[in-house]
Amino acid sequence: MSRIGKNPISIPENVNLKIIGNKIIIKGELGVLSQEISDQIKLTVQENKLHLNRIQEDKKSKSLHGLYRVLIYNMIKGVSKGFKKELELVGIGYRASFHGEILELNLGYSHNIMIQIPKEIYIETKTEKGKNPIIVLKSHDKQLLGLIAAKIRSLRKPEPYKGKGVRYLKEEIRRKTGKSA
Repeated sequence: MSRIGKNPISIPENVNLKIIGNKIIIKGELGVLSQEISDQIKLTVQENKLHLNRIQEDKKSKSLHGLYRVLIYNMIKGVSKGFKKELELVGIGYRASFHGEILELNLGYSHNIMIQIPKEIYIETKTEKGKNPIIVLKSHDKQLLGLIAAKIRSLRKPEPYKGKGVRYLKEEIRRKTGKSA
């Protein structure tokens, strides 16, 4: 049996869980999330704990067992506590500003980059004198948050020589030495 999949998920008191057929709907303080579940996985709720059980013992069912357990756990954690990612803009003249639903980035190209941000994601930009600008992304949906953060990072990936680019806060970049003199 899957080590991850066999662990029950505890449901906090401020989270409501609804199972309709093979779809699970989770409501919490921060929002509502839903997920389609494969018919090879059976969900049961006992004493504020959600259990996931496999119907068959084939390879696909075993892989889906752990996957859906982690997805549901992240959904419950997201609607109760939320998730946060921080991106740092390293480079001279790199700036970020957020207006309405549009994030405007100046990453050293000849033009500014405009990104439409979904309404489920809360964005805050921090700019302090003498420090690199930071973009703080917060959301209850971990999948969407990771997707948007990766999209922003892909606009100017950190390069290995000077370390310039968009990186996650406290991310270690493998640096290369330049030409030897």
